[in-house]
Amino acid sequence: MGFFQNQLSNVIEWEEYRDDVIFWKWENREIKKGSRLIIRQGQDAVFLYNGRIEGVFEDEGSFDIESDIIPFLSTLKGFKFGFNSGIRAEVLFVNTKEFTVKWGTRNPVSIPAQGLPGGMPIRAFGTFQFRVSDRDCLIDKVAGIKKQYLVEDVRERVLAVLDQLLMKWISKEGKDMFNLQANAYDIARGIQEDLDMQMVKIGLSTTGFTVSSFSYPEEVQKMQTKAASQAMVGDLGRYQQMAMTDAMANGGSGSRLGADMVNMQMGMMMGQQMMANMNAQVQGNAQMQGNVQPQGNAQMQGNVQPQGTAAPKFCPNCGTPANGAKFCPECGNKLIG
Repeated sequence: MGFFQNQLSNVIEWEEYRDDVIFWKWENREIKKGSRLIIRQGQDAVFLYNGRIEGVFEDEGSFDIESDIIPFLSTLKGFKFGFNSGIRAEVLFVNTKEFTVKWGTRNPVSIPAQGLPGGMPIRAFGTFQFRVSDRDCLIDKVAGIKKQYLVEDVRERVLAVLDQLLMKWISKEGKDMFNLQANAYDIARGIQEDLDMQMVKIGLSTTGFTVSSFSYPEEVQKMQTKAASQAMVGDLGRYQQMAMTDAMANGGSGSRLGADMVNMQMGMMMGQQMMANMNAQVQGNAQMQGNVQPQGNAQMQGNVQPQGTAAPKFCPNCGTPANGAKFCPECGNKLIG
């Protein structure tokens, strides 16, 4: 910043050594004849008299107070008298660049969640950007009582309302509590709109807001890791195919790991083929045993008696009717067996 060895220095400038200063107020007792105003790139110089803005200079360069500045400051008392007694005034240097600030929740924000009476405690981290958009408002609200204003001052102001904005936009429209990163863009855009309404009150504009990551409690993170592992195991076939493809690519360059993976996969395929052949053979034997019967069994099931077991109707010896008897009732000849 610009500090001078005496209060009657002829140079009005801001030697900006720090990147986190939004404005800095040059305060000298008097601006003398022959003084020069130096404006560097990214700076605006605002002349103040009795707290009022008398002129704003945006072009960078070195300017003579008497010949270059006086025509634009005709309302300042003392200028029309040619610096006979000097002029008591202040010059406010405003940094016009865009600032980028990192943010993070100081404490977990409890977001309402179904099944959790106390809500889900979540932390979030990211960045936001801002710049000076209204010098008059900034001077009226802030610069009148401060010699300088830092980025850290703005960060504290943002963090004061950030928890409420996170809760609002995470809960809005039923955002998936366990997949917030997928909705990070929409959440950040909503927060930026609301935050800009707060910042504009002090002459600043929020030009960007991002949510880099969400952080869950350790217990929830462990559950997510376990669920992901179970999902991978459930799709083991696809995992093996991907692993074999990678292994074959590595094996082409002589990788031992690739060769091992290919051999393992080939062994698994051979084992599966052998099991399929064995199952087919067992099923074929079962069908043969269930459908093919001995000839004798078929004759018995069909009530077909072997030849020679039927009794004759007449005795072959004497011609007497047998009437189903085993022996002839007339001559006693054996008729059956």
